[in-house]
Amino acid sequence: MPSPQQARAQASAITSGKIAPEAEAAPTSQLRTLFDRPRLSPGQRRIAQYLIEHITEAAFLSITDLAERVGVSQPSVTRFAAAVGFSGYPALREKLQSIALGTLAGGPAEEDRANELQAAVDAEIENLENLRRDFADPDQVIAIGRELSASTPLTVLGLRISASLAEYFAYAARRIHPDVRLVTRGGTVAYDALLQSRSAGGTWVLAFSLPRHAQETLTAVRVARDAGLRVALITDLALGPVADEADVTFATGTGSRLVFDSYAAPGVMAAALLQAMTDADPERTQARLESYEQISDQHQFFLRD
Repeated sequence: MPSPQQARAQASAITSGKIAPEAEAAPTSQLRTLFDRPRLSPGQRRIAQYLIEHITEAAFLSITDLAERVGVSQPSVTRFAAAVGFSGYPALREKLQSIALGTLAGGPAEEDRANELQAAVDAEIENLENLRRDFADPDQVIAIGRELSASTPLTVLGLRISASLAEYFAYAARRIHPDVRLVTRGGTVAYDALLQSRSAGGTWVLAFSLPRHAQETLTAVRVARDAGLRVALITDLALGPVADEADVTFATGTGSRLVFDSYAAPGVMAAALLQAMTDADPERTQARLESYEQISDQHQFFLRD
């Protein structure tokens, strides 16, 4: 009889191929796709982030008002429009308005008043709904799961606040992968670990970068790339210096309504990649889980439920 964890691994395998989405992609997902350009300048990234965060209002601003709100010049807004594929700001604004109007038409007429804790939960529910829409096409998750599974060793990087999700991922990944190396300290300690991983035959790093984004994370990702490692990134922004350095970025929202951020959607994203890794090598997964169950029973790791 398979253990409950083995049964879950078998029953929840991801099915490849696009599935018809139940609804149009969330506005934030549409905008991230629209603005996903690797060579946006810092000023252009500020414009993109402002539009993502204030779409229902910003879509109707004049070029003068938008430039003033973001703190850039009007020519910078024009150059931004061209950089993301439009003939000028009027064409970009027309696209933004279509997205904003769709948001207003599809949303509730009036939100129920909620206290701060309920509002924080509502924001996380929205993040999860956006992630669910992104998962309508799971092919990228499946492909990167295969790559992470094949990388031996596999390095997992998370510094400062991002260390908690990196530790979760590494703890679970060690059940199904023979050599997972966790890096939660920056500076030369991180550099040594990354260089050693590459020397040992590793090909990929899974990095977590969550707010507030650490300068040392950016430096470590650059060191990984210089060493010949490829980088998959779980973060909250598809645009920004760390995302620009990554080979693949999985961007999903974090909860920011309370004093400290909450990470429901990034946690699900990490779990999805773990699932994709189990699917990539089911025989190895089953063998390792069986071995772990035997050891945990022998040494009574866990309480009997």
